[in-house]
Amino acid sequence: MGIEVEPASSDRFDDVATMLGPRNPASSVCWCLSHRLDSRTNRELVGPARGEYVRGLTERPVAPGVLAYDGGEVVGWAAVAPRSELPFERSTRIPHVDDLPVWSLWCIRVRPGHRGRGIAHALVRGAVDYAAAQGAPAVEGYPVDNDGRRVDLTMAFVGTRSLFEKAGFTKAADTDAVAGGFPRVLMRRALA
Repeated sequence: MGIEVEPASSDRFDDVATMLGPRNPASSVCWCLSHRLDSRTNRELVGPARGEYVRGLTERPVAPGVLAYDGGEVVGWAAVAPRSELPFERSTRIPHVDDLPVWSLWCIRVRPGHRGRGIAHALVRGAVDYAAAQGAPAVEGYPVDNDGRRVDLTMAFVGTRSLFEKAGFTKAADTDAVAGGFPRVLMRRALA
């Protein structure tokens, strides 16, 4: 498979917009910010300001995620960042396993027409590799434990336990979170 995964840096912002932005620039879609920002800021940031906020994230030294490419065409996105920068840090539903400065991998998106070809697997591996290159001691994900049952596509962005297991993650804890009617588990992969 020729899937390449690259950091979502500022020179790739147009590809980030392809993956996360709305067809109508005035729309207030997620832009993968709902789990990156506190709820008040997330509500207040509307329309084109959401895309500009993400553009600013791509200009930082650490990219806000990774992009998957198939033959030069952007086909996927995964959000990965230090947990300390995210609302997960203060979450009452997603526990802390220990005091390690872990990174969180919380959103995986594959473009329609490209699903079922292993792109999500490449994104998870690429996000882990990127976090490792940035010095992360471990990466956590919070996927659904769906036991092989179908997950509604609107909630599938969190990934599945089996997706994370195939990338070398192991279950570290239960959570009090639910997505798409399924319990979410805390999966972790040590990097050091």
